[in-house]
This record gives sequence, structure tokens and C-alpha cells, in this order.
Amino acid sequence: MRNLLAVAVCASLAVASQAGIQPRVSAASIEPAAPPLTGPATAGRSLMTPPSALRTLAAPGAPAAAGSAAAGPAAARAAAAAGLALPAADAADAALTPDQLAGQRVIYSYAGLTPPASLLAKIRLGEAAGVIFFSGNIASRAQIRGVINELQQANARSPVHAPLLMLTDQEGGLVRRLPGAPVLSEKQIGQSTQGRLLAQQADTGAGQNLRGVSMNVNLAPVLDVYRTPGNFIDQFQRSYSSDASRVARLGSAFITAQQRTGVAATAKHFPGLGAAATAQNTDLRAVTLRVPLASLRSVDEAPYPAAIAAGVRLVMVSWAVYPALDARRPAGLSSTIVGKELRQRLKFRGVTVTDALEAGALNAFGTIPARGVLAAQAGMDLLLFSAQQASEGTGGLTALASALRSGKLPRAAFLASVNRVIALRMSLPP
Repeated sequence: MRNLLAVAVCASLAVASQAGIQPRVSAASIEPAAPPLTGPATAGRSLMTPPSALRTLAAPGAPAAAGSAAAGPAAARAAAAAGLALPAADAADAALTPDQLAGQRVIYSYAGLTPPASLLAKIRLGEAAGVIFFSGNIASRAQIRGVINELQQANARSPVHAPLLMLTDQEGGLVRRLPGAPVLSEKQIGQSTQGRLLAQQADTGAGQNLRGVSMNVNLAPVLDVYRTPGNFIDQFQRSYSSDASRVARLGSAFITAQQRTGVAATAKHFPGLGAAATAQNTDLRAVTLRVPLASLRSVDEAPYPAAIAAGVRLVMVSWAVYPALDARRPAGLSSTIVGKELRQRLKFRGVTVTDALEAGALNAFGTIPARGVLAAQAGMDLLLFSAQQASEGTGGLTALASALRSGKLPRAAFLASVNRVIALRMSLPP
């Protein structure tokens, strides 16, 4: 049975939730697949200690909460997906400081093969939700497995006793941070007459590959429905198809197969980048997609109901602007798109995650810490500080904590986001 959370945030506050997505992999930022590596794969070991006194604060009539004495991993996953309350100390949210609460929404990154001491210190203080890894962080399977174990060991000393989120992009084809599965791209799978079987095999392989080095979140699958061959999302073979129903079928197969391995899947890039032209790269510049609302919902968003029904744990939100929904702000900064379109209309209750906050599409929205606050205001749960500098995440944390203290970020909504993130963390292996 999964070890439990020592301190979590009480989410018996009923709050209308909101949402978020991943670092863009484009012509500017795509990393080639690494050469094959060898080395034994060992399962991550739990570093958590069961708390001595927790009580379950769940919604009336709800099943046992994710960390209650009666709840095992399956119950934890179900509670997390449903957005149910977690076990909490009697002090509830008062048990965590504003910096620790802010840290539950921050995903850090760093350069090179060794995590910096400053990042390990933040983890020990309970001021981190997780770390995203890029090819430059990985020399071999044994090396990255050792790094992840070191990070989880630091986390064992944190007041929040839930595994850190260990994320990477393992879409398949050209977009892989680790060698090995999935070797086929989404487009290759989509073009096959055995697409569903290949999707299941590829994504089981992806999950097993990531679990072999103790990673627990994959920023995949891409659910964008490309419009024209060679456009932004198709040029790197990242889309299954120009047929929304096929994307929905193969994407949901990916999600189901991968999550059975203990690795959370991330559907992206909501509401969709399939209409983006080749040069419309949100990493580099502002992008506006003037897709009529009817097409946006019948084509671009069409794969998401199937993904949500399949239990996808995270959704990443695009940095493009969609005038049919919100003419002023990129999707990941728009409460209309995150809160109303994704949460209310499509009823997604899992964790939302931003794309890279360094994206050129956000240049008009202030500093990176300021962008993090705007994303949190829009309803994004996890914020990706992915410039491969741990100090960037620290700056984001400081800005979030300050906004929480001042009331710029309302406490009830902030705690609802923290609760969703900790529920996800508790449901995954370290």
C-alpha cells in the first residue's frame, strides 16, 4: 500500500477549478533522440513515512480519500482524478507556509548532469512539486536514475511527504529525452492500419522506459489535429492525424496504456495547435489562431473528451491566442479557456500544467515570475520553469508566495490547485 502524505492541504473548500500545458518542442527547441543507452532498470523505492495522525476530510459520500488508511493506490488515483479532498493535519492549510504552498505549484529545471545544491535545498524545505528533465540532463540510464533517487531522498526530508513529480517529454519519434520506446512517432502510428495496437505498444513501452529510471510523468500525448501537411505540429510528426476522431482513439489508447505502467500522461496542447502554420511557433513569438468556435470545438478540442474519459491525469494548455474564446490572452493565461472551456465545459478535474513560461509568445506579459502569477490566476495548477536554471523556479516561487500573501491570488483557489497537485503526487510511485 502506498505510504501516505505527512502534511497536505485541506480541500474540503468547494472551489470551482481552473487549468494549464508543456514546454514547446519546435524547430527552435527540438532535441534529437539520444543514442541507445544500456543499464539495468530498477524500480523507484518509496521514501515516504506514514504520518501518525491524519484524518480524512472528503466530500460527503466520497470514497476513501487518497491517503486515508483505507485507501490504496487505486483509490488514490481515483480520488486524484475526481479532485477529492486529501488527508490533512488538523491545522489544514496552516500547516504549510506560503512558500511551501507556492512550491507545490513549481516545476524546476537545471542545466547539466548534476542538480544544484540550491534545488536540493528547496526540495528539502518542501518548496518544490517536481523537476523536468531534458536531454542535457541525461548521460545514461544509470546516471539519471541516480539523480532522481537523490532528488527523492532530499524530498523525504520535506514536510510534504509525497513523491516529487519527475517529468520529461517522451512523445516518440524525434521527440524523446531518453533512448528507447516509443521509437515510432505519433504520425507513423496514425498512418498505420494497426494504429491502435501500435499506440498501446508504444505507450506501454514509454511508461516502462520512464519507470525504469524512476520518472513518473510524461508530457505526452500530443492531441493536436493537424490541418495541413508540414505545418507547425506536423513538421516533426507529432500529430497522429488530421482526422479528429482518429486522434481521439489513438490518444486515449496512449493514455490508458501508459498510465497502467504508473506513469501519468499529459494531453496537450489544449485547445489545440493543429491549425498553426509552419512558422507559428509559440516558443519564438506571439501566435494567434483565428479558428471559428465551431471548428475549435468540433476539431481541435474533439480528442479531449475521450482523453478525459480515459482518465488522463494532466492537461497542458497552449500559449496561442484563440479569439473565438478569448481575444486578449494566450490560452494558458486565460481563465475563460482554462476555467470555463476546459474545467466547466469539458469537466476536466485533474491537474493543469503550463507550457514553458519562457516562451516568446509571452513576451508582452512581463517577467517570467509575473507570467507565473498570471497563469496561476487563470487557473493553471503546475507552472513549468524550464529555462534550465533552478533560480528561475525560485523567482517564480517567490512571486507566487507574495501574491498569495497579498490576496492577489485568492487563497481558496490556490489551495484547490495545491490539493490537486498533491493528490497527483500521492498517486504516483517515486
